[in-house]
Order: sequence, then C-alpha cells, then structure tokens
Amino acid sequence: MKFNRCVFVLALLLAASLAPGCGDSHQSGGGTAHKHHHEPPHGGTGVTLGDEEFHLEFVLDAATGRIQAYVLSAHMAGFVRLAAESFEVTATVDGRAETLVFKAVTNHATGERPGDTSEFEAQAAWLKTAKIFDAMLKNLTIRGKSYDSVPFSFPKGN
Repeated sequence: MKFNRCVFVLALLLAASLAPGCGDSHQSGGGTAHKHHHEPPHGGTGVTLGDEEFHLEFVLDAATGRIQAYVLSAHMAGFVRLAAESFEVTATVDGRAETLVFKAVTNHATGERPGDTSEFEAQAAWLKTAKIFDAMLKNLTIRGKSYDSVPFSFPKGN
C-alpha cells in the first residue's frame, strides 16, 4: 500500500512538471527572466503595469480621433473595474506634448459606470493622423497600488 502511494505521488509530481504554463516572465532559479506575451482582447496596444500585476489596453479609432483604454488583470485574463473617474496620458507627437484625458465610460451591457468601470476613453483631433507616438501614463491607482510615470510607445506597447 505504501509503495502504491509513493508511485502515485511521483506520478503527480511528474505530471505537474510536464504541464504547460503560460510562459510567464518570472525569475528562474538562475536569476534570468523569460519573456511572455498575452494578446489584448480587443486587438489593441498592451501596456504592462508593475510586474505583470495589471495591464492597460489602448484601442485607437483613427477615423473618429477616439482612443479607448481598458483596465485588465494580470495575463489580460479579465477586466478590472476602477473607482477612478479619469486618468491622463502625455503623448509626444511630432516633438510636441499632447495630453489625453481618459474619462470613465458607461457600458449598459456590463453595468459599468463612472466610478465603477474598466473602460475609459479620450478624444483628440491629432489622433486622426498620428499613427505612432511615445507616451507616459501619469498616474493610475488600481486596487490600492499606484502606477506612476509608466512609459510606452503606441502602437508597440512596453
């Protein structure tokens, strides 16, 4: 009986070691990090906050000059609602600084509203023609943790 239990435990350990992971970017025992990538759910630009704690996804509609931002969990696995009414991103476009103010969006399908939403949007005329720009998230607090001065490139991400 003891032998069967040992074989069972060894089989479980072997199976767990062979199970595929998501390929997270974490430190391995040797201290080297390996990279991973998760696809933004709307096909937009992903921006990592902290050590994969959260993500932002930016989706540009160049025809209208509107850009949406979605707050996502680690691995972009789900949406994270915030109490924030807005947040700012400073973009550098053709050598000049432009401020985008992302305001909370109401979504009747999900019941989200300003003060309890994962969706934000900003609008600017220059977004109709600017396809590439460098940007900086000024500050955003998610579940008590503040993310300050987060640089990224659009549409590449960070």
